[in-house]
This record gives sequence, structure tokens and C-alpha cells, in this order.
Amino acid sequence: MTPGFDHSYAGLGSAFSTAQAPDPVSAPQLLLWNALLAEALGWSGTPDTHPEQLQALAGNQPLPDTQPIATVYAGHQFGQYNPQLGDGRATLLGEWVTASGDRFDIQLKGAGPTAYSRGGDGRSPIGPVIREYVVSEAMHALGVPTTRALAAVATGEPVIRNRIEPGAILTRVASSHLRVGTVQYFAMTRGGDDVAELVDYVVARHCDPAKLNETPAGSAAAVLLDSVCERFAKLVAHWQVLGFVHGVLNTDNALLCGETIDYGPCAFMDHFDPQACFSSIDRQGRYAWPNQPGIMHWNLAVLAECLLPLIAADTEIAQQTAQEIVDRYPARFHAHHQHWLAAKLGLDEVTANDGTLVQGFHDILAADQLDFTLAFRWLTEVANDNLPHSPLPELFSVPDALNDWATGWQARRSANQGDTHAITAAMNQVNPVVIPRNHLVQRAIDQAEAGEIKWIETLLERGQSPFQWHSGDLEWARAPEPGERVTRTFCGT
Repeated sequence: MTPGFDHSYAGLGSAFSTAQAPDPVSAPQLLLWNALLAEALGWSGTPDTHPEQLQALAGNQPLPDTQPIATVYAGHQFGQYNPQLGDGRATLLGEWVTASGDRFDIQLKGAGPTAYSRGGDGRSPIGPVIREYVVSEAMHALGVPTTRALAAVATGEPVIRNRIEPGAILTRVASSHLRVGTVQYFAMTRGGDDVAELVDYVVARHCDPAKLNETPAGSAAAVLLDSVCERFAKLVAHWQVLGFVHGVLNTDNALLCGETIDYGPCAFMDHFDPQACFSSIDRQGRYAWPNQPGIMHWNLAVLAECLLPLIAADTEIAQQTAQEIVDRYPARFHAHHQHWLAAKLGLDEVTANDGTLVQGFHDILAADQLDFTLAFRWLTEVANDNLPHSPLPELFSVPDALNDWATGWQARRSANQGDTHAITAAMNQVNPVVIPRNHLVQRAIDQAEAGEIKWIETLLERGQSPFQWHSGDLEWARAPEPGERVTRTFCGT
């Protein structure tokens, strides 16, 4: 199969999307190009070698075989239902189908106003584009399901927010952009119109068709709900053990394919804070780090409510089936979280008897405000007898309380069942050396605004192998100095 564009979602009709003509910009310039992702997609050429690609990724002209649209959806934003949102500053060029048949949305974010812009300019400042490019690619390297970045293009035009900023467009790649909010729009705003067609489409695109023959989850809607339940549980568990705080987990930012999307006010913890919250618009901490698992459970319940009429004709059976699926989420989240946590601690598993040990570790991190990422990496170096050969002692000071705790931890590790060497070695693949720290992301934004890209390219290259030590990592892996700390992040809408 030759890679190229297809338009299965646009083919669903005008109820689902609106045709969107390109909105030209004056002076497009390529900032960043993801050659590795382009190669994986089977994308031919680059914006450097093919000027028409640069023009297309800036919205100045269509690529061959594209059919640009803006999609409609709704969503709960901070708990309040908005009956129509949609792609207010994004244009879906189409679905790129690879040689192996894998399907990915190719979307321009910040490409100008659409039918769903609600009076906005549809543009993006360069800062949010750089943030999403850097963090989404780092998340991919960390093994977290995520949307990705193919290109960042400067528009040559200013964007006015709280100040005048240079504009840019991100080319985002996703398994799809279909959201809980997409289902909400048809189920709640349109009173159920076209929900069945949407569900059939999502199941065909993202779910195992064999599940349709299983009971009790025999309906397409039940299969979808159960699939999303598993994906949400696994995704959020991974966020939690990495100290990642999404910042705006509205239902319109919950993708049915289970990928992380919308890196506006996101942040990674530096020092461990059990109540970490960075988003400037999350004044009540609704989406703080400890609340993320529960919020995604809530988002799942909203999806279940929308799907009830399709799960079963009998209301009682539909409610019972949906409730059973939604109730699987806590156990699934717990299983994934404990799996990741055991791997990070170098344990064969985390049992009920390990509760005091695990809590003690987190209590020390909180009391001494220890760096979350470096503390877990310290465990890795200790377990692998690599501390004398590692740069970590120059980056991480170990308090007496942690050294004392480690005595009990090592004793517990000696009771591991299974291959101790493999369990210990695996710590190197789950406890990163580098993450996209907030001060590094901010420096990347500052550099981009000043027209400097080389340092950002170096940052991106370093982020491709986050679990290995490299020369020069004292700068990339260190925690921020007090004056560098980023405590508030912004959407950039």
C-alpha cells in the first residue's frame, strides 16, 4: 500500500464536520521538522526540500489529496457543560494511512478561524506550539500514549494575547481526535442524533472487532465504553508515576483512543508535591495531580451516560451493563499503577504488606521536597550498584531519612520472587534520567520567541533517549534552581 491521505471521518457528513478552506499567512518559516516521525509515517519529502509542503503546513495551500475540515464536539469544561465547542483553531487535513494500513489524523493547530472559533482568531502564539512539540515528543519517548508533533511553522504574523507574540502552527499527529466530547455533542446537544453512526465508526477504527461477539459487552457502545475504560486507566496510571500533571482534563480533552492531548497548562513535578497543580486557570485544583485518576473516572461515567440508549434497549439492563463497566476502572487503574510502581521501585510486585514502605518513601519525598524524578533514579543507581559511576550524586543530595528508608527497601527487594537481575535492570527503563522539565520548556519557548532554534533541536534530540545517561547531563537532568522554577503554566488559547 502506498502511504497517503484518506477521509473516512469527513465521509460521515456535514453533521460531524465542516469543510475548512486554508487560511493563508504572510511569511511561513519552518521551525522544527520531525524526521523520525515522518519516516515512520512514510511521509515523502520535507518542507525544506519541497516548498509546497511548507506552504501547506502553514495553511497557504492544500496538499494533494487533502480534504481540510474542522470537527465539531462538545464538552464539560471544569465540570460545566458547553453544548458546542469544536475545532476553533485546528484544521484536520485528513487521515494519513501508512504502508501497513495504520491510520493517523494530520491536523494543523493554530491555522486560523473555523466555523467553531466562537469569535476567536484561530491562531496560536509560538509558545504553546513549542511547548506541545517538546512535551509530546518527550512523552512518546517515555512510552506514554500521546499525540505527536510532525512540524512547527512560524507564520510571520503577530498574535495578540496578553501581549503581542509571534504566531506559529503545529502539525499534530494522532490516532484520532475523537473525544468523549464528540460523543457528548451528538448524545446531549443533538439529543441522540447520529450517535449510533459515530459509535460504529469509533469501534471500527479503534476497537477489537472480536469484542462485538463477546457477552455481556456485546453492543458496539458497550465495547467502546470498556475499551475507553481500559485506556483511560492505563494512561492516567502512567501519568501518575511520572509526576505528570495534565492541567485541563475536560471531557473534550479525553481522547477515545487513549492518547494524551492538549499540552497547554501541563507540567512535570520537580520536587514532589502530593497536591501538585500548575495550571493558572485551575484555581480550585480540580485537575491537580492526586485528582487525575478520579477525574478520568468521572469522564468515563459521562461517556457511559451518553451511550446508555445504545448499550441495550432495556433501560435497566443498559444502566447495569454501563455501571459494571465503569466500576472496572478503579481496579484497572490500581493494577496498572501498582505494576508501574513496582517496576520503578525494583520490586516483583507491590502487595498490601508494602503499603508502609511505599508511603514512607513518598512521605520523605514530600517532607524534604526531594526531586521526584531524581529520587526514583537514585533508587535505580543504588539497586544496580552504579552510583559511583553515575553523575547523580552531583545532582541529588540524599537526606538521612532516605538512606535509613533504603535499608528496609533493600531488605524487601531481597525477598523478590523471580529473576532479581531482570527486575533490577528493568528499573533503568522506567525511571528516566531526563524529563521535559518546566524550566527547560520555558527556555525553549524563550529561544523560539527570539528566533533561536538550535538549542531546541538539542533539547529534542536529548529527549529521544530519556532513560540513558549522556555526557553533559548535569544540565539536562538537574532540578531547577529556585529562580528558574515554573510554578504556573498557561493555556495560550
